[in-house]
Amino acid sequence: MCVTLLVQKYGGTSVGDSERIAAVADHVARTRRGGKDVVVVVSAMGKTTDDLIHLADQVSKRQTPREMDMLLSAGERISMSLLCMALADLGVEAVSFTGSQAGIITDTAHMKAKILDIKAERLCKAISEGKVPVVAGFQGVSTAKDVTTLGRGGSDTTAVALAAALGASVCEIYTDVSGVFTADPRVVPNAKKLSAISFEEMLELASSGGRVLALRSVEFARNYNVPLHVRSSFTWEPGTWVKEEDETMEQAVVSAISHEAQEVKITLTKVPDKPGVAAQIFRAIADRGINVDMIVQNISIDGHTDISFTAPRQDMETALEVTEKVAQQIGAEAVYGDAEIGRVSLVGAGMKSHPGVTATVFETLAREGINIEMISTSAIRISCVVRESQLEAAVVALHSAFEL
Repeated sequence: MCVTLLVQKYGGTSVGDSERIAAVADHVARTRRGGKDVVVVVSAMGKTTDDLIHLADQVSKRQTPREMDMLLSAGERISMSLLCMALADLGVEAVSFTGSQAGIITDTAHMKAKILDIKAERLCKAISEGKVPVVAGFQGVSTAKDVTTLGRGGSDTTAVALAAALGASVCEIYTDVSGVFTADPRVVPNAKKLSAISFEEMLELASSGGRVLALRSVEFARNYNVPLHVRSSFTWEPGTWVKEEDETMEQAVVSAISHEAQEVKITLTKVPDKPGVAAQIFRAIADRGINVDMIVQNISIDGHTDISFTAPRQDMETALEVTEKVAQQIGAEAVYGDAEIGRVSLVGAGMKSHPGVTATVFETLAREGINIEMISTSAIRISCVVRESQLEAAVVALHSAFEL
């Protein structure tokens, strides 16, 4: 590990306009003056990516993933170039790199590529020459030599992967919030900022609706033991450390509550209860690239059962199409889709050694008149599906019940 090397990632709001880019350049320059080597990863400015997608919608009804990757990768290239110019004005020599120039090698899955390798020779050379490499996040080059993008949260993943490859002491994620909170402050105004959280807890939060860090970036950080520091680029105050759990970290029973409203519940009724049927259903769904989260199967009555599962709401149309087709093949009675649901999740390492958490969750929601439709648990997480209209009330009630 190189204790003098930092990777700093700046999100879209952090480089949203010329003033923000100047502020980021000043912070990078001050970090350099403090004796640290810095590699910077940038997202596209503000809503540039959304604007590019809108432009594509205006000119074409048939957008091939390859051309969309070529288009969307342009946003980060604008940010990296402008930041290098701003750094030059402050006397800091910086050099920009696209994902491919930085040596980020991915698979061939356009718009959702996964990083396979990082050949960081050019970055290492720039650092040894006293320069600040500024890398375009969210992108790489495939093994077929095509430009690829990494999907949602791709710049976070780029930054953590570079930190791992370069042996950086920490990866700082600068965003528009000052850290990880006990709940979404927009829903719970008195939510508190956490000083530290473990990789495992952050993984559970990221997978259950917490939007501060992308799930894949946290997985990368855990796998390569890269400490993360989530900070605000608007206040520069210390934020939340995400790191391996150790004896100095307080194991709260519940550390934080997350929620997700963009899900759908799909139910197949009167499914034949015999071996291989569930495999047939979920293989067909997986083959269409749909992530299934919670699954509930009822008890068998007269050789039939009901199966419900949740999936991202954006995949509802495809999921219904697939399950209706499979339902006909296996002889299920009907398929229903319900988009009026939400999921609330409690995460805490202390759950492993504290009984009664589940009971308190059920009692709290019952007092609020909130019905639980599905339940899923892990060693450090409890998730409940409720009506979307009652989701925020559930978050507020549980945050209060556990005195977070």
